[in-house]
Amino acid sequence: MDPTDDHERRLRAIGWRTPATPLDVPAGQRLARVIAQHRNGYRLHDGSDEFGAQPAPRFLRRKADPLERPAVGDFVLVLEGAPPSIESVLPRRTLLSRAAAGERHARQVIAANIDTVFVLMGLDGDYNPRRVERYLVLIEGSGARPVVVLTKCDKVENAAQRHDELHAMLPAVELHTINAKDAASVAPLLAHLQAGDTAVLVGSSGAGKSTLTNTLLGVQRQAIGDVRANDSRGRHTTTHRALILLPSGGCLIDTPGMRELKLTGDEDLGAATFADIEALALQCRFGDCTHGNEPGCAVRAALDSGELDAQRWAAYLKLRDELAAASDALEAQLKRKAVARVANKALGKRLADKYGRR
Repeated sequence: MDPTDDHERRLRAIGWRTPATPLDVPAGQRLARVIAQHRNGYRLHDGSDEFGAQPAPRFLRRKADPLERPAVGDFVLVLEGAPPSIESVLPRRTLLSRAAAGERHARQVIAANIDTVFVLMGLDGDYNPRRVERYLVLIEGSGARPVVVLTKCDKVENAAQRHDELHAMLPAVELHTINAKDAASVAPLLAHLQAGDTAVLVGSSGAGKSTLTNTLLGVQRQAIGDVRANDSRGRHTTTHRALILLPSGGCLIDTPGMRELKLTGDEDLGAATFADIEALALQCRFGDCTHGNEPGCAVRAALDSGELDAQRWAAYLKLRDELAAASDALEAQLKRKAVARVANKALGKRLADKYGRR
């Protein structure tokens, strides 16, 4: 086999989509992809072998931006050694993140360099169309394409009805209803999992992410568990994000179930699933219409006529307010950092003037 063809094949096996020699790799380094992150280091794959590596010291600094640290899905340059060291993270083509839990505004990377986000939701007690809308808002702006996957169609009698209900709510979003244990049922998803493709699974615990992963793999690799009877939620059988190379040629990132989906502040509701509502708002008589009792309010008219569903409007308002709060928190954080930089610079100048530069 031509060495160039073999090199390209290995890179496509880990999801690299550009030419086989994308950059001049420095001597003693190699290109690899982050497939898992643990407390004691990273697991990488170069298309031929899986191996462990440690991050370069600058990634471990306390004040290092979490977004700049290696994450699952990242392509990195690795310095050969014992152990190998991640020296740099290559530019990301896409990035899916959420706001981390807690009051301090910080981002948590879910996956990098992904093409498709499979949003899994069970048709049992896990079924919640409002949660799907929240996922779609979170995915907006990541650069990846959302695909909604309704699982456990073999467990309920109204699978077709709920499929049609969600399709009517989200007509522009690709939607599949599957039995995650059946290879024939999940086959349509393989269109997003060919050589060079990378997809990530998101959804609640118990939605079937690990079951789907095992079916796509053809082996029982991921642990699966039972779900609670009252709400169909499961335990976190997947405890960390992991990128898996599939027989179809694509890469799949399995993730732990998400209990909280906090917006980052950068999302666009109109670009996600609420473009119709924002278009209605533009038709109001007054540009500053609050959609309360103002005359000529197109939104109120649509609610009164039934054109706009009241629950969907309530969901929009909730997300709009949360997005505004997240955006304000992000802006305040950036201002605090800017003030701190100015103060540190001024302190450095005073010390230099008093004691001289060293």
